[in-house]
Amino acid sequence: MMSKLTDAFRLFDDYNTQDPHTLVWEGTEFPTEYFYAQQLYNWVTKLADSASEALLLASRCQHIGRWKIPRDQYPPGKAGYLRWRTDLAKFHASEAEQLLKSAGYNDAEIAGVQRILLKQNLKMDEEVQAIEDALCLVFLEFQFEDFIQKHDDDKLIRIIQKSWRKMSEKGRTVALTLDYSPKAKLLLDKALN
Repeated sequence: MMSKLTDAFRLFDDYNTQDPHTLVWEGTEFPTEYFYAQQLYNWVTKLADSASEALLLASRCQHIGRWKIPRDQYPPGKAGYLRWRTDLAKFHASEAEQLLKSAGYNDAEIAGVQRILLKQNLKMDEEVQAIEDALCLVFLEFQFEDFIQKHDDDKLIRIIQKSWRKMSEKGRTVALTLDYSPKAKLLLDKALN
């Protein structure tokens, strides 16, 4: 019989493979949110020595169905961005709840996952901090180079600085070990010094 965790992962993965957007990594094409969910899970398992079931579940559904609420449906600027992020977080928590119920999780277990998804008590809750560190590492490892092509240096430096403030010391240490292009290294140096 399939465990609840395995069943939930299958439900999350099936959902995220519906993403119409794709990316190519090392010659293989993936649905975008499916790929990022796998990478987030991988980082969480590396950062959290004995990750709880709630943390493992949150890592696989943190941005579930993200393509359904595009950024361009909101006004430009910081206020529009913040409203988009708030609406997305609620959407992810709601979609995760439905899938977790389908996998057999109870309300208390689902609330534990949602606490992490909604990043409640960041910096004070180890699990919420682990997911934040993992999110930042996924960005730096898999998305930063693309951002370099799309944004000016000043904006990129602000993005790095904001990410750095959200990360724990452990997350920052790991981030410094990633393999960066010369341009990315230069931007990191400018942002952090």
